[in-house]
Amino acid sequence: MDRWQAMRVFVKVAEAESFADAGRQLHMSPPAVTRMVSALEDIIGTRLLTRTTRSVKLTEAGAQYFADCQRLLADLSEVEAAAAGAYGKPTGTLTVTTSVMFGAMFVLPLMTEYLDLYPDVIGRGLFVDRVVSMVDEGIDVAIRIGHLPDSGLTATRVGQVRRVICGSPGYFEKHGVPMTPGDLSTHRIVASTSAWTSLEWRFGVRKKLAVHVNPRLFCSTNEAAISAAASGWGLTRVLSYQIAPQLESGELRTILADYEEEALPIHVVHPEGRYASAKVRSFIDFSVEKLRSNRHFN
Repeated sequence: MDRWQAMRVFVKVAEAESFADAGRQLHMSPPAVTRMVSALEDIIGTRLLTRTTRSVKLTEAGAQYFADCQRLLADLSEVEAAAAGAYGKPTGTLTVTTSVMFGAMFVLPLMTEYLDLYPDVIGRGLFVDRVVSMVDEGIDVAIRIGHLPDSGLTATRVGQVRRVICGSPGYFEKHGVPMTPGDLSTHRIVASTSAWTSLEWRFGVRKKLAVHVNPRLFCSTNEAAISAAASGWGLTRVLSYQIAPQLESGELRTILADYEEEALPIHVVHPEGRYASAKVRSFIDFSVEKLRSNRHFN
């Protein structure tokens, strides 16, 4: 029996939860699929699947073997592709994830420029304000802001951003400029209720300070909070890149720079390590160079 083919058949059955559906996808008869999986179970010496008249489910041992098979088959595919010279030309679908605003402002232009260079690649941008499991959701590359947890992912640092408090010149002319974090209690605060926001604003690198703010206005997006601040209504706290256009135009200015926290790193992350495909390696090289040269991240 071809062990690799048997593993492929087993994985397809587990994914489809059906011998018949797996057979159709593999262009095999259901009996042939059943015989191959049964032979694999005999060789391993344990039951991998629980069969009923209505469904096929992984056993506990089967679930672990399924994960191992997926990893081994992926490694085999990469090795075969490398040997065949498939890495010479980027092809296929490239999926990139990052946060919503960062994606719209900086990653989307990178992707469109990259796709113009490589017409055989299809791009998919997943811009969401949550941490995405790269393996579970089939992500090729992630661009993440903040300190990374220990993981098996490969990360390349490309810059940094700061948490800043900002307001419009008109607001400061009318209400004055806060000189210390404690002064914020006498000012109008606009807060975003999007992911990772808190009413406990922290300050300082070495000497830590926390100030609890009482917003007069809550907004569901950072864009709305920034718009309210630019209109002169109040002050808000965002990441520096999120107000880059308004800072350049003079609509907004930052305050309390001496009290800022340590800057947050930006990393380009991917899970494939040395087996990265041509589309992944070429996009990483392209995006790292572009992001490192962006003045907003220095």
